[in-house]
Amino acid sequence: MKKAFVSLVLLCSTALCSAQPEAGSVSIQPKLGINIANITHGQGSDPRVGVVGGIEIQNQVSQYLGLSYGILYSMQGAKQEASGVTATLKTDYLNVPILANVYLYKGLALKAGIQPGFNVVDKYKAASGGRSVTTGLSDIGITMKSFDFGIPFGISFEHKNVVFDARYILGLTKFDEDEDDDSRHRVIQITLGYRFNR
Repeated sequence: MKKAFVSLVLLCSTALCSAQPEAGSVSIQPKLGINIANITHGQGSDPRVGVVGGIEIQNQVSQYLGLSYGILYSMQGAKQEASGVTATLKTDYLNVPILANVYLYKGLALKAGIQPGFNVVDKYKAASGGRSVTTGLSDIGITMKSFDFGIPFGISFEHKNVVFDARYILGLTKFDEDEDDDSRHRVIQITLGYRFNR
């Protein structure tokens, strides 16, 4: 029993040690996952669940610190239901996360940074009874800003080059041009990626 336990510990330690990039290395990580997004201050009362995907590149500065940057297509927005009508604000972005990844243990990292974003979709969809209508947000009186800025932070774990990543993105930029509207993006992002070491 004792030998089996020691063997298991050694096996796990070997797996964890092989999970973290070596200092000085550069790696590329394609990733795909889901967003659970919303907009503060009443633009939507329910989250919009959408897809996020793209690629990140990481420079492993030291054993404990990696710096990453990437580009991600991110489906964001919000939903609201009232009187049998489901209204969806579709606000998709090309986001550029720039993160510091601090490794607490082999493969386990805390991360935080900045994230500029560029709006590529701004649509409004209303659906009821199997019918739907889609139009631009400007048609319902919302003038979206084309640029968004957020603070992403979270945690990741890597095992055999497979990376599980969970982030929360705190939007700092106002959602639209209306000075009286203080709505901002809030996004929970969960992805799975694979690291290719160069």
